[in-house]
Amino acid sequence: MTVFTHKFNNFNLKNNQTNFEQSYPFSLAPVVESITLPQAKGIHVLRSLITAILLFALWFLMSGITKPLTLSLGAGSALFAVFIVRRMDNAADAERLAVRLLPFAFIKYLAWLMGEIAKSNWAVTKIIMSPKMNIKQNMFEVPFTQKSDLGQTVFANSITLTPGTISVEVEADHFLVHALSYTPDDNAAIADMDARVTQTEGQVS
Repeated sequence: MTVFTHKFNNFNLKNNQTNFEQSYPFSLAPVVESITLPQAKGIHVLRSLITAILLFALWFLMSGITKPLTLSLGAGSALFAVFIVRRMDNAADAERLAVRLLPFAFIKYLAWLMGEIAKSNWAVTKIIMSPKMNIKQNMFEVPFTQKSDLGQTVFANSITLTPGTISVEVEADHFLVHALSYTPDDNAAIADMDARVTQTEGQVS
């Protein structure tokens, strides 16, 4: 019985290491062989905690509510969301999405995007507060140069996060974008954003 249990545990350990290797497709294969089952579980738990903290931080930045009860509900919602996603992730048969973004380039892009969001907030505020309400709504096509689905998603969400514009529809080679107050300069600004997002992409197979 002891020999059988030992062999069974070794079999489970190898399977868990194989699943762990498939979950991290970005050059971790040499490291996986030296990772034990408890370490793999610890990494999964750490990833879940970091994801929950980031979700809670994003919720707090968007809500600005500091009441203890509301904060606890926000933290609980973040943890519950991560729990559901992990359950769905474990049950899914589809292949995992490989993250092919260059970390430092992406952090640099996020810093730039925060500045653009701030400037766009001020521009939209001036439009709303103006008695003339100088609104020139327009729908226009925006081509994208990203090769990966993740890169295209980052670009589309960046357009939507920037006040005054929103990605409405995705086509094979472009997005359909709605602008609150369209000017010819919008095309150049969005083209610059497209180029910056493309620079964050890593090697795409």
